[in-house]
Order: sequence, then structure tokens, then C-alpha cells
Amino acid sequence: MLTALDDVEQTIVDTVRSFVDRDVLPVVRELEHADTYPEVLIEGMKALGIYGLLVPEKHGGSDVSMACFAAVTEELARGWMSLAGAMGGHSVVVYLLRTFGTQEQQDRFLPRLATGEIRATMVLTEPGGGSDLQAMTTTALLDGGEFVVNGTKTWITNARRAGLLALLCKTDPSAEPPHRGVSVLLVEPEHGYEVSRDLPKLGYKGVESCEVVFDDVRVPADAVLGGDEGAGFRQMMRGLEVGRIQVAARALGVGQAAMDAALRYAQERETFGKPIWQHQSVGNYLADMTTELRAARLLTFDAAHAIDGGRRADMEAGMAKLFASEVAMRIALDSVRIHGGYGYSTEFDVERYFRDAPLMIVGEGTNEILRSVIARQLVGRNRVP
Repeated sequence: MLTALDDVEQTIVDTVRSFVDRDVLPVVRELEHADTYPEVLIEGMKALGIYGLLVPEKHGGSDVSMACFAAVTEELARGWMSLAGAMGGHSVVVYLLRTFGTQEQQDRFLPRLATGEIRATMVLTEPGGGSDLQAMTTTALLDGGEFVVNGTKTWITNARRAGLLALLCKTDPSAEPPHRGVSVLLVEPEHGYEVSRDLPKLGYKGVESCEVVFDDVRVPADAVLGGDEGAGFRQMMRGLEVGRIQVAARALGVGQAAMDAALRYAQERETFGKPIWQHQSVGNYLADMTTELRAARLLTFDAAHAIDGGRRADMEAGMAKLFASEVAMRIALDSVRIHGGYGYSTEFDVERYFRDAPLMIVGEGTNEILRSVIARQLVGRNRVP
């Protein structure tokens, strides 16, 4: 009812759910604690066609609805949020290519992205820049028939394994306003950038988040996304609508997993002669969890349906990401409360949910930034005459 998927798309979601239950849940705790890259699970995701969900069928993908994409993301995150992260940026780059790419760019990259033969990632954030993308200092200046790229990017997921980077950079540093000088370059490993280090993290284990350095990296002039120099900021903002829906869906998965754990434990654990869910304080936690999670899911699929309907969804995606991420954090903490001391133990999965949940609050635009985005869009759509 919430997702309004057809039979084919529902089968895709059900297949991913089975994959998570069968292949992910039995091994996730060991892999996550060891911070081990889940190579076998990634290969399983490739085999299921997860990397091609947003790739048009003519290029070998599935071309599912955004609602189906969100539902698949939620199932992956329910098993392990890192798996959803491993396909998140990839899918945004796919969306950018299918929406803005030239025919040559689409023909060259989309078939290999669909199978996962190459995986893509967004390269946006800079040290000290955070969500202020217009303040970026990475430049790509034309020299003959090539751009010469210089700068440093950080928090780049899958940077060591990516075969394609969608790099946001300034091709005209003197442009006013600054966003008119921003472009997206399609950069490949053979162009010679350096992945300088992996960043240590509280959660989001298994997949790497890296610092990437561009030192006089030469990229062909035809690597500009869509051949449209100066359009990168507008293009990436469209991509971030998808990215924020994906992050909201990740939050749904983590929140669902944390609530499932709490609900199960509250029925199994007894104190003072009765299951602890019958104590009003614990029952209230469960009631709030399920209510907020359902509200977050409705917001997320409302944003997904907006994109499926061809409508602008920056405000809707922002609201979904904002609310769902805050809900996931509250549910994860309350699940720890319900588990008591066991919630603090690494022998239970609850502590992982608590470590993974904050990423959705700060990732894909901090929630503080998103509140500004939502307010600006709200006023823009409802201007007083």
C-alpha cells in the first residue's frame, strides 16, 4: 500500500528481502566487527541486478520506479546499512548519466554500470567544506583538449573500488554566482588521481570512505557530463534528490531493524513476572517507534512517487531524509534502552544500529542544511503576492 509497486517490482523487493535474510544476516556481525569488505555479498548484489536498478532496459538494466529503488534500499539497510551505501552513490551517478549524459557517455558507461562490472561514486565533499558545495576549491581548468584537475575530496564511499567518479568541481572559478562555474566531470582511475587514505569511522563499516587527491590530473574535455560545462551544480542538485531518498530509505532499514530487535526482545524478556512490553514505559517506546517509522516511510515514498511522476522533489526528498534519519536515530537509541545492558554489548546487533544511524543525519547534506532547503522551497512555492 505504501509503495504501490506492480507485481514485477514487488518480486524484486521480495527477492532482495530473501537475499538479506538468507545471505546477509547470518554473517553481518562478524564482517562488520572486523570491518571487512563484503566481497561475496557485493557479488550477490551484482547477480541480483541491484546495481542496474535505475539503468534503462536498453542499456541492460531494470529501470524500476524510484519507489521500488527505495524499497530495495530499505531491505538492504535492514540487513546491513553498508550494503545500501555500497550502491547508493553508484545509483545517483547512474541517474545523472541517464538524465543528463550524452548518448556516447550513456552507451559507454551504463551497460557496465548495470552489471556492476564498474561501480560509480559521487565526489562532492571537501575538507572544511561539508555541505557548502558552492565553496569548493577543486578546480578543473582547460589546457588544450584536456581539463587539469587540482583539489582534494573527502568522505568518498567506495573510492578504492570505483571505476567511475562523478566529480563536482569548478571549471570557471571566476563565475558569478559561483554555481554557474561548476561542472561534473566523469573521471576514471586511469586518469591518475590518488586515493590517499581511508577515514576511520564510528559505523558504516566494511565499505571504505576515502580522501581522494587530484594533483594535475588530466581529464579529456569530453568528460563533462552531458557536454554541458557550467551546469554541474544544477545537475547534481537533481541527483541529490535521488540521493536523499536513498539515504531516507537507508534510515528506514536501520530503524526497522532496530525496532524488530526491540519488539522481539520486549516479548522474550520478563521482569516482575511479565514480558517487559507490558510495562507502560517500554510499551510507550514501541508505540512511538512504529508510529514514527510509518510516518517516515510515508514521507519517503511520497518523495519517490514525486520523482516517478516527473515532478520536482527537492523539498519532498529533503523532508523524507530529515525526518527518517532523525527517527532512525531515536529508534536505535530506544532499542538500546529496551535491551538494557545487552543493548550495549557487541554480542547484539542493536549497538551496530546505534553506530550506523548518525551517518544518515550528517550524510547527503546535514539535517541543519536540509531545514534551510525545505524552508526556502516552502517559501518559493507559496510566495505572498
